[in-house]
Amino acid sequence: MIDRRMIPQFGCEISRLGYGGMRFPKNGDEVDVEEAVKLLRKAYDMGVNYFDTAVVYHKGESEKIFGKAFEIYDRSSYYLADKMSIWVCKDEQEMKDLFERQLKTLKTDYIDFYLVHSLNRNHYQKVKEFHCVEFLQEMKRQGKIKHLGFSFHDTYPVFTQILDDYDWDFVQIQLNYLDWQNQGAEQLYRELEKRNLPCMVMEPVRGGYLATLDEQRAKPFLEMEPNRSIASWAIRWVESLPQVTVVLSGMSDMAQLEDNVAMMTNFEPMNEKELEAVAKVVEEIRKVNDIPCTGCRYCMDCPMGVDIPEIFAIYSRLKIFGKDKSFVEDYKEVMENGNGAEHCVGCQQCMNHCPQSIEIPDKLAMIHRLYLDKKAELEAAEAAK
Repeated sequence: MIDRRMIPQFGCEISRLGYGGMRFPKNGDEVDVEEAVKLLRKAYDMGVNYFDTAVVYHKGESEKIFGKAFEIYDRSSYYLADKMSIWVCKDEQEMKDLFERQLKTLKTDYIDFYLVHSLNRNHYQKVKEFHCVEFLQEMKRQGKIKHLGFSFHDTYPVFTQILDDYDWDFVQIQLNYLDWQNQGAEQLYRELEKRNLPCMVMEPVRGGYLATLDEQRAKPFLEMEPNRSIASWAIRWVESLPQVTVVLSGMSDMAQLEDNVAMMTNFEPMNEKELEAVAKVVEEIRKVNDIPCTGCRYCMDCPMGVDIPEIFAIYSRLKIFGKDKSFVEDYKEVMENGNGAEHCVGCQQCMNHCPQSIEIPDKLAMIHRLYLDKKAELEAAEAAK
């Protein structure tokens, strides 16, 4: 069984690993509901008791899957985390209606850990306008919410402002060994440490990126522990931080689940040599990856049909693996589906929701130009044969 820890601020034991419901397996374009339910129940059987979802995950299907998966269990035996995604609400009443729908969809009378979702300066302004936190505080007084927090994607000054404005029970931040300094995650973590606020962690593997390192960049890991998965190093690094309460992982198959649970069973924090290995890997990664996309898809749906996360993923694979032909073939397929970067009109709607503050239109234009250049190079090489 996976390790659990008593969290004094909550008065309950929480598993070190939490299940994030954003990356369930798919059957074609649709989420594989049967397999997703099976994964959640398997995680429950293995001792995981913290399960995190949101109305925007899998276009609303994630919450439904959670409701189906856990209807057979004693409600007191697991903890549900859900979120108010304020950008999907057109007014205050719709926000309130959304919360009530979430309870019904999850088939529960209360939500253990409720978050104001993906706060940045723009979303926070809307939260203020809709009196969102005040409403959720009332839901907490009524017992429909047990613990109230927020998830965050912005700068340190915005972070401290939100912390100072309300009385929060916990905070969820993006935290991984690559973003520790690169995206200022250490500063956010230290602030929570100073305030003794429980820290829930999302994106410990950075949207899967830290699980796909090639042998060259993962060499320090492979030399030290050749049989340990690359992804497990990322999750273990995060869990070694003392203020971290739970590490969320969006596990897409049984192998990922079993690997993560095994790593969080009889857990021991990283030692000095392991931390040195992580530092070496970070140094190698920084040499190649210049678009910090995690694949969260908050930028979607693009009004022009551009598949932004997929294009960034294709570019990331090129930077990591250096395979021009695969890059051209993968990007061409996106274009043929009508989702290429050439359709971008620079409206910047995507940038309002990007947790990483990526200059998305500029990056899309750069990738499209790179595709044209690589395509021409390959065609010239083929013609010269």
